[in-house]
Amino acid sequence: MNKEDWQNKGKGHRERLRNKFLEGGLDRFSDEEAIEFLLTLGTPRKDLKSTARECLKKFKSFSGVLSAPLDKLTEINGIGQINALYLKLVHQASARYLKDRASGKNFFSSSRMIFDYLFHSMRDLKREVFKVLFLNRRNELIFDQDLFHGSLTGSAVYPREIMTSALEQNAAGLVFVHNHPSGNPSPSLEDKRLTKDLVWAARLLLIQVLDHIIIGYNSYYSFADEGLVKIYTDEYEQRFLQR
Repeated sequence: MNKEDWQNKGKGHRERLRNKFLEGGLDRFSDEEAIEFLLTLGTPRKDLKSTARECLKKFKSFSGVLSAPLDKLTEINGIGQINALYLKLVHQASARYLKDRASGKNFFSSSRMIFDYLFHSMRDLKREVFKVLFLNRRNELIFDQDLFHGSLTGSAVYPREIMTSALEQNAAGLVFVHNHPSGNPSPSLEDKRLTKDLVWAARLLLIQVLDHIIIGYNSYYSFADEGLVKIYTDEYEQRFLQR
């Protein structure tokens, strides 16, 4: 196949991808097709199917590709600076869209809502990140902040620093979120101890802890859904208030 035939073949495939997107959006795409389609925006005259496949092989998932560092993306044959910038733009634009959508609305109504808001940005992280969501009395998001970063084996989280930030933000409610790089969201004994400490520290300041959510690969664990936030709150009140 000569160069012109190869380019025409690629052009026809790209047109099919565009038409498929116009007819049904990304819901009709496999992860490989979605990555390929994004790559064609930066390289309009090349067959990028094998490049998209190599991306998935290296970064394991669609979100893993979008969240990969620029220098790691450009290590793949067929991806240059322009392609990599397009992928990073899509990733950061989607994060801003979700944040804007949450602003000024009843942000917290379920653990699933928090998971949907954060899992694309957190599930493929290679080390633990502990994030705090600060909410007002109407459960509207005031601010979210990454407060602690840890190694693959854990992270040091200090309740005093979290409560200082909560007072600075004038927060009435808190949601804690962190990821497990292993992909398994089941809480460790240390996760449970930390959550209890945070619930007690917040209760002392009359701030409500709404949840602590652990994000795995495609799943999550909610301390509120499992009843542990209520148990820790009840334990505080029984020990310090009911005398």
